[in-house]
Amino acid sequence: MPRVVKLGIKRPATRPLLPDPEPREVKYTLISVDDHLIEPPHTFEGRMPQKFKDQAPRVIETEEGHEVWTFEDTPYFQVGFMCVAGRPTEDHRVEPARFDEVRPGCWDIHHRIKDMDIGGIWASVNFPSGVTGFGGTLFSEAKDPELGLACTRAWNDWLFEEWYGSYPDRIVPLGITFLADPEKGAEEIRRNAARGFTAVTMPEQPHRQGYPPVFDSYWEPIIRACAETDTVLNLHVGSSGFAQMPPGAPMLELGATMFQAMAFESCAEWLWSGWPARYPELKIAMSEGGIAWVGGLIDRVDNIMSRSGYGQGWPDKQHSPSDVLRRNFWFCMIDDPSTICTKDAIGVENILFESDYPHGDGTWPNTQQVIDNLLSGLPVEEIRMITHENAAKLYRHPLPEVRVP
Repeated sequence: MPRVVKLGIKRPATRPLLPDPEPREVKYTLISVDDHLIEPPHTFEGRMPQKFKDQAPRVIETEEGHEVWTFEDTPYFQVGFMCVAGRPTEDHRVEPARFDEVRPGCWDIHHRIKDMDIGGIWASVNFPSGVTGFGGTLFSEAKDPELGLACTRAWNDWLFEEWYGSYPDRIVPLGITFLADPEKGAEEIRRNAARGFTAVTMPEQPHRQGYPPVFDSYWEPIIRACAETDTVLNLHVGSSGFAQMPPGAPMLELGATMFQAMAFESCAEWLWSGWPARYPELKIAMSEGGIAWVGGLIDRVDNIMSRSGYGQGWPDKQHSPSDVLRRNFWFCMIDDPSTICTKDAIGVENILFESDYPHGDGTWPNTQQVIDNLLSGLPVEEIRMITHENAAKLYRHPLPEVRVP
């Protein structure tokens, strides 16, 4: 049983979970490149070095009934991590307090596959939850760096052995890495790549988490490791925190509205960092940012290079910034009906699909219908590329024997 503590934080009231929805008709083979998981309480059990066995992150229970992760004597109230799938609409703004207040598919891999089948998702990239600090920052900030590195490795071992290993055709293995020491972080990326990981995530704007900005040579070991192992670097909007809010702003409403603006900003920083120019093999996926802004970014950098004279610091004299955007970056959309018309400017081969299960932006269980409304008028070759072929190629992931359309 979890240790019981009193923290003085009232547990929010939530309604019972809704019954399982009926499985949706599968019109498209879908690989979702952005979904989320909650680590189960046993994540670190049997995966830590013996000397750190008693210091591993663990779930505790408060007198008020919360189940929360704790690490280095600090509680983290993100068991639910905005998991709204299968919950009544009235509870979508209430952060769940216990594991039984979210669908088991959030934290149990067998139930996750069941929910993927309900929604018609063939394969899924899953991002970590609050116990990691979202992009791995929590372990990298550990008071004891050796403990933090051990937790990073243990989390990756759990993801590989249990979450991915149980259904390797259905889960795309995405890991975290150690940010406090880029050489050790690079070693972890290489360790994971050697056993089959094809992706890693880190904060999209590390300077907002107290690390050097992406322009700093500090990050070269990690960038080089990704490029040399063909590991996709996934930069998820919000992994460095919400956009800055003016006083009095409606935090949830404005924060959610600004996701695409944050993706524009982060992508521009990574582009002008020069890393994609220096490492042509580097693959960067801008997760949960949509595509509405990409055409505007392409137009802007083309203007800078051709007319304004502001782009003289661009390091690649053979390839323009927009060439590099189309070569090194992929853009992930949930539902962009008014801007899918920009697909040719972006490059259809650079557009990926995501369902964002189990978050509020997510389309589960109606993902098939959403993608049908969005793409049904496109040529079948382009539909195949956006729904699954681009992702399968990028993440080197297997496709089912029978694909639709």
